[in-house]
Amino acid sequence: MQLAIQNLSKRYANGVQALDNVSLTIAPGMFGLLGPNGAGKSTLMRTLATLQEADSGAAIFDGVDVLKEKDRVRRLLGYLPQEFGVYPKVTAAEMLDHFARLKGVTDSKQRKATVDALLERTNLAKVRNQRLGGFSGGMRQRFGIAQALIGNPRLIIVDEPTAGLDPEERVRFHNLLADIGRDVVVILSTHIVEDVADLCPNFAIISKGRVLLAGEPGPQVERLRGRIWRRVVAREELEAMQANMPVISTRLQTGATVVRAYSEAALPGFEGVDADLEDVYFSAVAGHVQS
Repeated sequence: MQLAIQNLSKRYANGVQALDNVSLTIAPGMFGLLGPNGAGKSTLMRTLATLQEADSGAAIFDGVDVLKEKDRVRRLLGYLPQEFGVYPKVTAAEMLDHFARLKGVTDSKQRKATVDALLERTNLAKVRNQRLGGFSGGMRQRFGIAQALIGNPRLIIVDEPTAGLDPEERVRFHNLLADIGRDVVVILSTHIVEDVADLCPNFAIISKGRVLLAGEPGPQVERLRGRIWRRVVAREELEAMQANMPVISTRLQTGATVVRAYSEAALPGFEGVDADLEDVYFSAVAGHVQS
């Protein structure tokens, strides 16, 4: 079982090339899709979720043509979009029961068992009778995963699931995703590098509609050994340094500006440091590394 995406392209009416010959092969487990806002991540997710059309290319999941056999895909799919609405006056149990009906679970006992199991799995059993309008952001996201899991999907797509969550809810959501991703294909679309580093044995970076690189995090980090350099600078020096040095990222730490740069040779005034996945991400987006 795998998802094979081949030369998928999409241009919007305003001329934006959202996807540009995207090709990826995704095996069971957690797969991270990293990219800045506007990179094409959500366009790819919506296309795979059968919510919009591609201009060209193909996507095959376990022998099913994603672009042409939409009804078959939807029976295999669980989808948590970046933003989703809920009926604020309906309880979690009532809403999941409704979704289960829509998924074709007609037997009332089977439907109750399904709802009970999903509420337990997402740690929402104690608030099953609470109205959704009173849910916190993290509870809403866990409810979103619960509805996505109805029908035991084999392909699960989650789009920016941890944006806005507090640290405790983020950890809880990570644990839930890791548990789900053991036996099915789970695509995690995000701009948060740490989410991918924590959860995903394979990932890809996309920017301006193109896949810049794909692979396992460890080997991609290893590629940058001896090529990442660090320096602390005054804030007034930053603009000139960015104009004259191969700076890939800056961060304010305890009042000082920490600059990280990519270079195959030592940079004057910089110290060499170990690379991490964030360096891979920024180096790829800046055009320094690619597949």
